[in-house]
Amino acid sequence: MSKTLVAYFSASGTTKRTAERLAQAAGADLYEIKPAVPYTSADLNWMDKKSRSTIEMQDPSSRPELADKDADIASHDRIFLGFPIWWYVAPTIINTFLESYDFSGKEIILFATSGGSGFGKTVKSLAPSCPGAVLKEGRLLNGSHSVGELKTWVESL
Repeated sequence: MSKTLVAYFSASGTTKRTAERLAQAAGADLYEIKPAVPYTSADLNWMDKKSRSTIEMQDPSSRPELADKDADIASHDRIFLGFPIWWYVAPTIINTFLESYDFSGKEIILFATSGGSGFGKTVKSLAPSCPGAVLKEGRLLNGSHSVGELKTWVESL
């Protein structure tokens, strides 16, 4: 039987709430991807061209530092990886996370929260950061999905 992990980055708490319900639905372990320097609301102001998130997202080589590298990736076969969509892709801290571990042979299923955009080119932009993994676009999980709804989705994969 495969062991499942739900790893997530949440800047405002929205993705965290979704990840917690998904972990419950999947019977999975839960891991929060935390930046070494937490994001402030000013950092997340996408309308400010000088905000931290805007600067990071304009530089594809940006790799915000992680607070820790304690995720137990080796013990898990399937990883649900969640994040908010920023500028039609995953925040660059997701690349940092993927590049910090060996995901060879692992199945990574993406889920995201978004204020209005879809996955865009997320899979294409993340694939180079996790060579040897099977990377799949999961789905947007906007709104409040019940544990039952999420369990049905997980079982359908």
